[in-house]
Amino acid sequence: MKLTTMTQVTVDGVMQGNGGSSDEDRRHGFERGGWALGAGDKDTHALINQAYARADAFLLGRRTYELFAESWGSRKVEDVPGWEPVHQALHNRPKYVASGTLAGPEWSGTTVLSGDVEAAVRELKARPGGELQVHGSGTLFRSLLASGLVDEITLIVVPVVLGQGARLFPADGPDLALDLVESRVDSKGVTIQVFRPAGRPQYPTA
Repeated sequence: MKLTTMTQVTVDGVMQGNGGSSDEDRRHGFERGGWALGAGDKDTHALINQAYARADAFLLGRRTYELFAESWGSRKVEDVPGWEPVHQALHNRPKYVASGTLAGPEWSGTTVLSGDVEAAVRELKARPGGELQVHGSGTLFRSLLASGLVDEITLIVVPVVLGQGARLFPADGPDLALDLVESRVDSKGVTIQVFRPAGRPQYPTA
């Protein structure tokens, strides 16, 4: 399977607390949650629905998994009009959670990866299929990227600057060149960019 990621970020790279509630994630004094609420037009919503629908399996960090289980796992499909493909995919496809602390997950179809996550992900990628998708899950994303396990990155950039919050890419992380595969902007100013990792950047010599 190909490992793909999809992440909503602000223009200044923040990914924390993007959901529908300002209280979704208040870690480290974050007070500006819910910034992605209402972002994106119908074409962007369709793109997100299509992405989830083509997933063969999902790989999530513990916190994102718990947020998804609360917001999607407890709802019926008729409770999420317009987002039925997302609901159906999350309920019907296998879900893998990278966590050393999660025990006894109640959402059906969930498997906890509690040991060597990198090795487990390599084994999942070696299986036949289309996409193993990562949504959100910043800590897991950074670990997978540093290990060279990410095949494709989709960034959904919401036109807002927050000035605080956890960012997708660390300030002192590894460098990485990216090939742009696709880019579009919707009628609300949300940009969707699809990249493929392309090794280390080339720097000019003195």
